[in-house]
Amino acid sequence: MSSSPSVNEVKVEISVLLGRSVIPMAQLLRMGRGAVIELDTHQDDPVWVLANNKPVAKGEIQIDGDRISVEITEVLMTFGTCST
Repeated sequence: MSSSPSVNEVKVEISVLLGRSVIPMAQLLRMGRGAVIELDTHQDDPVWVLANNKPVAKGEIQIDGDRISVEITEVLMTFGTCST
């Protein structure tokens, strides 16, 4: 008899990728509170939903008061690399 956990007990880390930026190290080291990092995306662009750092879906940011969530708009059939 196996004592391995069921699939319902497996933990998956979910992350949401809003965008990316490449900046010089000197700029990164000078950043402080209130610094703004410009991303390569726009307000209405879809975000990537990652499961254990692998893209699994795309979605849209939803804001309800002080709560932020992601509405899934597309489930990726093949988990590949994400390129924004």
